Amino acid sequence: MKRIALVTGGQQGIGLGISDALVKAGFEVVWAAELPEDAQSVCVGKEFLGSNVTYFQHDLRCIGSTGDLLDRIEREKGPVAAFVSNAGVPPKVRGDMLEMAPENFDYVMDVNLKGAFFLAQQVAQRMLRQPAETYRSITFVTSVSAELVSVERAEYCLSKAAASMMTKLFAARLAEAGIGVFELRPGIIETPMTSGVKDTYTTRIEQGLVPARRWGQPADIGSVVVPLAHGQFAFATGSVIAVDGGLSIHRL
Repeated sequence: MKRIALVTGGQQGIGLGISDALVKAGFEVVWAAELPEDAQSVCVGKEFLGSNVTYFQHDLRCIGSTGDLLDRIEREKGPVAAFVSNAGVPPKVRGDMLEMAPENFDYVMDVNLKGAFFLAQQVAQRMLRQPAETYRSITFVTSVSAELVSVERAEYCLSKAAASMMTKLFAARLAEAGIGVFELRPGIIETPMTSGVKDTYTTRIEQGLVPARRWGQPADIGSVVVPLAHGQFAFATGSVIAVDGGLSIHRL
C-alpha cells in the first residue's frame, strides 16, 4: 500500500515539482487547493501526474472545514504520512510598506500563516494517532524572505518569518513522537508566481545575485523533499534548509 502525501497548492509551480518527486519516490499524492477541480492548472497537473494524484478542493482560510478535508482524505485514501505545507500567496499589491492596507496584510497572513498553522495542527493530531513505527513528516515550504528583506512586500516577509518559527514549534512538540518537521526556504524559483519579474531577475541572476547563476526550478525543491518524507533526515528534525543556489549566503 502506497504512503499518502498531502501537498497544499500542489497543482502548479513548486508544489507540482514536489508532487512529481514524491510520486516518483513511491508516494500517492493528494492535493488540496481552493481552485475548482476543472481549473486549468489542476487539469494540466493531473494530466501530468496521472492516477497517482487526487485533488480535493479546500480553501486554507476556511479553518472550520479542515477536519472535513482530512476525514475525506483518510476515508478515500488513507492516513497522511507526509504533509507538505506549500500553498502560499504573494501580496495582492506590491508597494511601499508605509502605505500597506490592512486587508492586504490580512489576506497574506490568512493563507500563509493562519491557514497553514491550523491545517498542520490537525494533521499533527492525526499523525500522533498513527503507529509509532510509521515514519511521519511535516515540511513547511517558506522562503528566503523569512530572513531576506523586501520592503515592497512586507506582509509576505512577515508571514514567512512567522512560518519559520511555526516549523520550530511543531518540531519541538512532535520530536518525541518521532515525527520529523522541516523548513525549506526556496530562493528565486521559476514558477507562474515569478513570471512577472522574470526579465528583471534574470539579469540580476546572471550578474551574480544567485551564486549558482541560474533560476531555481520546482524540481530542485522536490529533490530535497523526498529524503525528508522518507525519514532519511529523521534526527535532523527542526532543520532549516535553504534551496536557493546560494542566494542567502552572506557575502562581501
